[in-house]
Amino acid sequence: MRSRVILSVLATATVLAAAEPSPPAKPPDLPSSDELYEAGKSLFDAYAPPEVKAQYEFPSRKRWNDFATRLQQALDNNDLAALAAYENEARAALAALRVLPGYEDYADWLGVRLDYIEAAKEAVRRSALRPPVSRPGRAVVTIPYYDLWLARVRARPRPARADELIPILRAAFVAEGVPPELAWLAEAESTLDPAARSPVGAKGLFQLMPDTARALGLSTFLPDERADAEKSARAAAHYLRTLHEKFGDWPLAFAAYNAGEGRVRRLLAARSAHSFAEVADALSTETRMYVPKVCATIAVRTGVAPGDIPAPGA
Repeated sequence: MRSRVILSVLATATVLAAAEPSPPAKPPDLPSSDELYEAGKSLFDAYAPPEVKAQYEFPSRKRWNDFATRLQQALDNNDLAALAAYENEARAALAALRVLPGYEDYADWLGVRLDYIEAAKEAVRRSALRPPVSRPGRAVVTIPYYDLWLARVRARPRPARADELIPILRAAFVAEGVPPELAWLAEAESTLDPAARSPVGAKGLFQLMPDTARALGLSTFLPDERADAEKSARAAAHYLRTLHEKFGDWPLAFAAYNAGEGRVRRLLAARSAHSFAEVADALSTETRMYVPKVCATIAVRTGVAPGDIPAPGA
């Protein structure tokens, strides 16, 4: 019971921070948001270890809402330095989430965002040390920050669940006519946690939003099939195949998977562009980090470079 209450606290506070214009009504059998918040604060005070309390004070509603809103804004804009500035706050929040029962699924979500924050900090540092210069005759880099993410992914071990889950995901991708190497997108999305969830409603290995999941034929209520490895993988693979058919290459398909195909299509049209590199600087910081992270993860885990990933059905 304690875990369910704490989980509800975080979900309620963070979804409120996302400022949805018309939130759904609270079912009558659930505690009020004030009751959930106070329960969570009491449990934090009672159970969080001293070393965590030294790093992180359970926030007031306003402080948590401010942090969640500001972090999401930093992820949504295209200022890498602004995103990098959230490193200390995100680390402190993650330390608290990791030790409180019931917070694990949201902690995985924040852990992935901290990965983006750290990469953004490194990207800013590299730009300051080595400003980009024009080198006539050299090929243009097609995926900005790909080398940065290669170094990061090479330094980390395979996720603990990889041996269990990747064969299932690969088989599902093959069944949908999509290169099985792309199954590793789940590591970039959720660190291979089938229960991972975001404060705005994405869930599962491939972090599908409810509307997207339902459009792909998945149930999102009792049971929520986004947590089913095989079914969610087939849905994600089908979606990726559709995006590749629309955009013509995998980096743009990954960008559309993360940012939405409408946004990517509008940017391509506005710039008369045909590649991710041509629109990357106008995309959100999250998407600018996401695409090279996915490409680097596939390359490190499978040995297949981004330019060598075959088209669907090839």
